[in-house]
Amino acid sequence: MESPDAALRSALAADPGRPLITQYDDRTGERVELSVATVDNWVSKTANLLQETGVEPGATAAVLLPAHWQTAVVLLGCWRAGVAVGYSPVPGAALSADVEPRVVFTAADRAAEAVALGADFGVEEIWALSLAPMAMPLREVPPGVVDYATEVRVQGDRFTPYAPVGSTGPGLHDARTRAAELGLGSGGRLLVETDEKVQPSVVDWLLAPLVVGGGVVLLRHPDPARVDHVAGTERVTARLA
Repeated sequence: MESPDAALRSALAADPGRPLITQYDDRTGERVELSVATVDNWVSKTANLLQETGVEPGATAAVLLPAHWQTAVVLLGCWRAGVAVGYSPVPGAALSADVEPRVVFTAADRAAEAVALGADFGVEEIWALSLAPMAMPLREVPPGVVDYATEVRVQGDRFTPYAPVGSTGPGLHDARTRAAELGLGSGGRLLVETDEKVQPSVVDWLLAPLVVGGGVVLLRHPDPARVDHVAGTERVTARLA
């Protein structure tokens, strides 16, 4: 089964400098663009963080994060390390069935929810992300969590697993199907608008662009008056309705 990590490695081999994720946030004025190589670097750091913390292949991570470039590297980092994912993009959304997380990644504003979840399953490691521009560390670390940005930056840029890692993560058949439905082809750019209440599926905003050798333009908290301008500037070829 083709895996998300295999798709990322293929993209890296094909064109490491190609933009993979471009993100705007109209509340903060942020624009960040990550090449395939930069995403791969963050993914390896995240996989190393998991491995160095003793999280073994076959374990599960709970991910309480919205669509965001940092969420992409967390998800891909988990899959690279052989760690399954239970995903909850909005507060209160249930994780996948039968998920017993070994670790939790959470948005800082969901720290209390993450700590409660961790208590239910005896989780020792809960990493919180500020989701701030430039992946800045948390200004204040909520009780019961550790700052992901501080911990991940010191990890190695290459990941070498201590034990064999099998194919991990969702299969990519659905991602290819969605890319075709969206009219997203090789080298295409998918525009995705998100806010606290509207969160697309991981298949739509991450895996579909990845598997066809395309990219995603994430608009967080979009100003409707700017959407068409951004789409033109970024040479968007498809939009997620």
